[in-house]
Amino acid sequence: MGKKGTKTADLVLFGDVVTMDDTRPRARAVAVRDGRIAAVGDDAAVIPLIGPATVTVDLGRACVLPGFIEAHGHPLYSAVLLAEPVVDIRPVTIADAEEVVEAVRKAVDEHPDGTVLNGWDPLLQRGLPEPTRAWLNSVAPDTSLVILHNSGHVAFFNDVAAREAGLTRDAPDPEGGSFGRERSGELDGSAFEAPAVMAVAGKVLAGAVTRLPELLSAECARMNAAGVTTTSEMAFDPNFRAALTAFSRSGALTTRLRLYEMSNPQRASEVSPGVGNDLVRQVGIKIWADGSPWVGNAATSFPYIDSEVTRAMGLVGTRGKTNYTEDEVLEISRPYFEKGWQISCHANGDDAVTVALDAWERMLADTPRDDHRLRLEHVGAMTPDQFRRATELGVTCSMFIDHLYYWGDILVDDLFGSERGTSWAAASSAIAMGQRISFHNDAPVTPINPLRNIADAVTRRTRSGRVLGPDERISVLEALRAETINSAWHLHSDDAIGAIMPGMHADFVVLSANPLLVEPDEIADLRILATIMEGRTVFGKLR
Repeated sequence: MGKKGTKTADLVLFGDVVTMDDTRPRARAVAVRDGRIAAVGDDAAVIPLIGPATVTVDLGRACVLPGFIEAHGHPLYSAVLLAEPVVDIRPVTIADAEEVVEAVRKAVDEHPDGTVLNGWDPLLQRGLPEPTRAWLNSVAPDTSLVILHNSGHVAFFNDVAAREAGLTRDAPDPEGGSFGRERSGELDGSAFEAPAVMAVAGKVLAGAVTRLPELLSAECARMNAAGVTTTSEMAFDPNFRAALTAFSRSGALTTRLRLYEMSNPQRASEVSPGVGNDLVRQVGIKIWADGSPWVGNAATSFPYIDSEVTRAMGLVGTRGKTNYTEDEVLEISRPYFEKGWQISCHANGDDAVTVALDAWERMLADTPRDDHRLRLEHVGAMTPDQFRRATELGVTCSMFIDHLYYWGDILVDDLFGSERGTSWAAASSAIAMGQRISFHNDAPVTPINPLRNIADAVTRRTRSGRVLGPDERISVLEALRAETINSAWHLHSDDAIGAIMPGMHADFVVLSANPLLVEPDEIADLRILATIMEGRTVFGKLR
């Protein structure tokens, strides 16, 4: 116990330790000192570090893993959209269409200064009315009303909201976004993609900056409860920078943040790549090559099928278009890349993937850079050949694997048919083609839930129990890597987090059982017993 001259550990955990370290995949104990991992191994490796002040915990059969990492999240926006004055109408909150409509009407009555609701989803809330300009005006004739689609790619707004945002029929479409218009040229009450959505709903986000400590603390608590110790903000608005910096310095931040700033017309950021520290760091720039399959603007090489759903949405036989041409993606990417930035590109459809890869191949030929880790996000319709090409270019992919659980049946039965729907989020093909994939929930689109992501990838079960594309199932170990060390690598942070190795930050999640040892269908129901960041318990209890 505590050899003379040896600095003792602050915390020692005994249990089933899954390290994500290929040189020592499993261990029996881990010791923590000053927020870092001091030793990993069997009892003999940690006993010399135990002193009178060391806290020792025998976890029995519980499993210790590296803290889960959300490679593609929106914690700042989740913090705002899941708090007042925004009203939460996501399908995970309200499933019934009539109840959603009632919630909209109630919110209008209770918010005389204007109403913003988030989570409208006709695919998962069957029977919703079409949110036309006329319907929105009838619900809220005298106050502003903005309804955000659950995908985050569309906003619906009434005439009062348009006036308050300074939008008229002559309003130009912002770069990378657009406003829906009637045949007369008048705005029809819809805004597509982030630049246009922000033009309508930006006031709510701007007002939230002063409440950031309160809002982000609540979001951190939600992430910690899911076992998450690191997340990314994939649409970072620099207006949040000062408030975020102050909050992080207060010591109240209980998840690490990796920031990806939204691209802008100036093609420049006020900071340099990598600015920050292991707690909060800006590592990249974000662009959007297409939209969402749920609203018809994911750019695919194949059309929407003829179904009752696509007829109602007016999508039969259509294909979404990319937000930018190949030349435009190159024009946006190159100035940032030349300054050393990692670039992340949203691409749901296979045509969007092709546009991004074509642009980036030209960029890399002109400006080669080792280990650039250019990223493609979501990649639902990405094909094996595209995964192979991405690997050859050094481009890595983060998958929205939870699409399978929530929308898997819809993909097959209502939108794209069996061939395209069952191969959505082709994780096994990606790995076979050399990809080091990560998973994400894109919260608040779906609740942050790494255990469900792991189960999704291993079982590929939809909510109805159907298995989509059994050949695309992957092993539990590969799925665990996607939520830990691979995600850390995507975020340029694998030197400090993502594995349980001496010298790394002591960020852990303690599960009720080892995911490698339970039935795949039981993984999503494992309990988070504790979440630990730098040796400090931020959720649950160790004993």
